[in-house]
Amino acid sequence: MEQKLPEKRQRISTLGQIGLQQFAPYLMNRIMGRYNATLREDFRKQGLTIPQVRTLAVLSVTDGVTVNDLSVYTVIEQSTLSRTLDTLEGQGLVRREQGVTDSRFRHVFLTDDGRALFTRAWPAMHDAFEAMFDDVDDAEYAALIATLQKMLKNIRKHEI
Repeated sequence: MEQKLPEKRQRISTLGQIGLQQFAPYLMNRIMGRYNATLREDFRKQGLTIPQVRTLAVLSVTDGVTVNDLSVYTVIEQSTLSRTLDTLEGQGLVRREQGVTDSRFRHVFLTDDGRALFTRAWPAMHDAFEAMFDDVDDAEYAALIATLQKMLKNIRKHEI
């Protein structure tokens, strides 16, 4: 007996038919653009850029990752990340070390000063996060996270 694969749901095919307000990538870009703009001024006062704070944020949770993985986690192109790491390392906020088992890979670690700086940056990030989800209940938030994780799984090129 031949098993039939489920048919893919056909969505509307043109952006004009969908409309910007119903086009998820557009909405996600608008949301992240607004989130970053909200934070940019606060970070500038602390002498930080969005890529620097993203880097510190990821390292605060996943310290010692390779530069390649850090690029994926931070969603920062390698060339920009390299310059960002140069600056952060020059300020004593991160350190890069050669891999123990494979010297071709460099791992990035947050220093105590880097952790302290991120701790000062976090309240603004948290406040912007809370504002973004005002009037979104726990069930809606959980459903959104599940959907976003499914979408990421559908499109990702990396295992992380």
